[in-house]
Amino acid sequence: MKIPEYLENIIEKMEAAGFEAWIVGGCVRDLLMDKIPNDWDLTTNALPEEMLKIFPEAHYENEFGTVILPVKNEAGENLDAIEVTTFRSEQGYSDRRRPDEVKFEKDIDADLARRDFTINALAMKSVNSKIPVKEELKKFIITTPQPLLEKEGGQDGWQILDLFGGFKDIERKMIRGVGEPYDRFKEDSLRMMRAIRFSAQLGFKIEDKTERAILKMAGALKFIARERIATELIKILKSDRPYDGIMALHNTKLLQYIIPELEQGVGIEQARHHIYTVFEHDVLALKHCPSKEWQVRFAALIHDIGKPKTKKIIDGIATFYNHEYVGAKLADKLCRNLKFSADDTFRITNLVRNHMFYYNADEVTAASVRRLIKKVGKENLKDLIDLRIADRLGSGVPKAEPYKLRHLQYMFERVQNDPVSVKMLKINGTDLMNDLKIPPSPKIGTILDVLLAEVIENPELNNKEYLSVRAAELNAMDAADLRAKAKEVIEEKREEEDKEMKKGYKV
Repeated sequence: MKIPEYLENIIEKMEAAGFEAWIVGGCVRDLLMDKIPNDWDLTTNALPEEMLKIFPEAHYENEFGTVILPVKNEAGENLDAIEVTTFRSEQGYSDRRRPDEVKFEKDIDADLARRDFTINALAMKSVNSKIPVKEELKKFIITTPQPLLEKEGGQDGWQILDLFGGFKDIERKMIRGVGEPYDRFKEDSLRMMRAIRFSAQLGFKIEDKTERAILKMAGALKFIARERIATELIKILKSDRPYDGIMALHNTKLLQYIIPELEQGVGIEQARHHIYTVFEHDVLALKHCPSKEWQVRFAALIHDIGKPKTKKIIDGIATFYNHEYVGAKLADKLCRNLKFSADDTFRITNLVRNHMFYYNADEVTAASVRRLIKKVGKENLKDLIDLRIADRLGSGVPKAEPYKLRHLQYMFERVQNDPVSVKMLKINGTDLMNDLKIPPSPKIGTILDVLLAEVIENPELNNKEYLSVRAAELNAMDAADLRAKAKEVIEEKREEEDKEMKKGYKV
């Protein structure tokens, strides 16, 4: 790995002006773990106004001493800006997010003391730096025997400033708060989720004292903005260990403030093939979800959140009729509460609503598969299959019925070009107005709905000649009769679909 040339230039300019410049935070942690950093952060004893004199192209519009410095790569392309922050200390967090007072400091040790975890409180600079490390800090310096980063002309190594034992915590794979963890979480309660997120991303264990502080402070999470909570949750879901992350949230009492609907499944027993409680099944579905997409993983996690509200005991057996529809409503409310985008909310809710789709290779027709595609959306078919696999394996079933799923994928491919929406008909509203000499009206939409229902049953009818003749027949009908006809066809298909889906209930 090579240090970016633009970062070298920034450091050299700052040191030439007589200021310290340290690479700091998560990028140092990543380098020590032999990972390529996603971004680079610098900290310095230069005040913002002094930095602007060195870098006239930079800008400074905040109270935290952070100067935003635009950078370009060797090809002259714009890159993400570098944040260069003045050494600072912070006091008072009345809103549990931002410090009430920011004080610029002269020494880096005060700056590192305000950071969240020891593995993020590391700073580094070249052993050839023009600005020597202060004498009182030298005992905390670790000099790497091999260069972490290559540099033209050779490099003797890097000085790692480690005031809080972060280097050793990386070796031990440990998440530990800087100083007193309770104080760090009191400053910003979102740090509790960050601890678990880092644990899920890095595969580290949370140190016992830090974990006890999370348990003690868990209730403070309710004061954190939902957007910030959602950001950390998504990072957990995107990690290589999403199951471990969710279970850590549950065990530290944080999950009840993030997804309370999921917690309601704790202790809810099921029946028949289910050997786990609703909560256990949900988190295991996440564990076994084959998709890497966080939206699909989240759908797997919450796919059965409607079960606690629909549980009934009939003839001594637990049933959860229509739990997918109740769950879809709860999922929609949850996604909106977490401020997910409209597209993500629809994708997740759509999967929860349709996860109980019925499919039997010996019974299901091509028409019913086309109706499923119309209902779910062609672009969501792979997600639906991944959710079905997660659901099955999360139930303790040794196999996810691979033959049925392979057959379903075959059927999807077989009918993928068949019409499943009005847009795919070989006739449209403009054609109807021209051929039938009728003005724009709701009747056109009704005619198209009836035509689509017929074509879904028999794709061979999707040709303009037949559709034109059939449209003329429908147009001759009374408007009320036509609406009734459309409603009859649609309701008939819906009843057939619901009947088939209910056969698939295994609860």
